[in-house]
Amino acid sequence: MNRDKEIYVLLTDTGTVLTRIIRTFTKDPLNHASIAFDHDLNEVYSFGRKNPNNPFFGGFVREDVRDDFFLDAMCAVYRCTVSASVYTNLRNQVQHFEQNQDLYKYNLVGMLGVVFNIEWERKYSYFCSQFVATMFQRSGMNLVDKSPLLVTPGDLQHTPALELVYHGHLHGYVGCQNSIAAASTFQTA
Repeated sequence: MNRDKEIYVLLTDTGTVLTRIIRTFTKDPLNHASIAFDHDLNEVYSFGRKNPNNPFFGGFVREDVRDDFFLDAMCAVYRCTVSASVYTNLRNQVQHFEQNQDLYKYNLVGMLGVVFNIEWERKYSYFCSQFVATMFQRSGMNLVDKSPLLVTPGDLQHTPALELVYHGHLHGYVGCQNSIAAASTFQTA
């Protein structure tokens, strides 16, 4: 039996200096992308800061969206229904990243490539939206009709493969205790 599963894509803006710099180039209000395996955002993965206080030390991270770093963050939560095989492939890939996280670094150079529309691939290096797009592509589902090396969070925001579930303050979303309460407080765009 092939049962569909749900995966979530979380776009955020934490208001950091780096986020503001990225926004000047992308013109997108939300400039960080993550994959979540549950609607409560307890299991969220991306490429970003390994230490919230140090923007220059980045790589593969499991994010705690309830951390003070995300206290004032704005967000959009998107749902994507995928086949069981795509879901399993995504899980396996993320597990591989977790087991080998010391190999992976943040792809700042690749992010600059996006600005100049140059596909700048670096082994073991990703920026957040590249990571999300790559994980889906390798799992058998393209979210965006372009190379993952050029995907921005704004591209993810506008893909028909994702359904907007919530838009607003991140803590307004994660503060909801169950899906019934959450459904009554969601602010869709």
